[in-house]
Amino acid sequence: MEQVYLCLGGNVGDTRHYLKRAIELVNSRIGAVVLESGIYRSEPWGLDCAQWFLNQVIMVETAFEPESVLEHCLQIEEELGRTRSGNGYEPRTIDIDIIFFGKQVIDTPDLKVPHSLMHQRNFVLRPLCDIAPNFVHPVIGSTIQQLAELCGDKLVVEAVG
Repeated sequence: MEQVYLCLGGNVGDTRHYLKRAIELVNSRIGAVVLESGIYRSEPWGLDCAQWFLNQVIMVETAFEPESVLEHCLQIEEELGRTRSGNGYEPRTIDIDIIFFGKQVIDTPDLKVPHSLMHQRNFVLRPLCDIAPNFVHPVIGSTIQQLAELCGDKLVVEAVG
């Protein structure tokens, strides 16, 4: 079994419902959801839109390989109404990103783990600190707490539940 950290987020529709439903689907299709962070409200990162995001990080224990976990995440996103136009960052019902897959470092055309921008995003770091402050980034070598303290992201991220 591998411990996988997933970041969930969205800003279209009933986002709390989509977060809850995504966790249920991850639990039934990928593996046991062992830890859940609080929910955070955050300014949009990388796009100009008025609707703020809700984000949450979960830790899942899975027997699946990374590519299979990615495939399941994409299927769950699609099932929950996620559409992709191919135009970069855009509003969405749900987004599921693989942040860490144990201590593995993966660099393929379809999957980069650890997530290449996670250390620059407070909307990932803040909820990750809830459940894994002492986890050491396998490439950077710093704990999540240290990365959060050093992060230069100035966008607002606030706990909402």
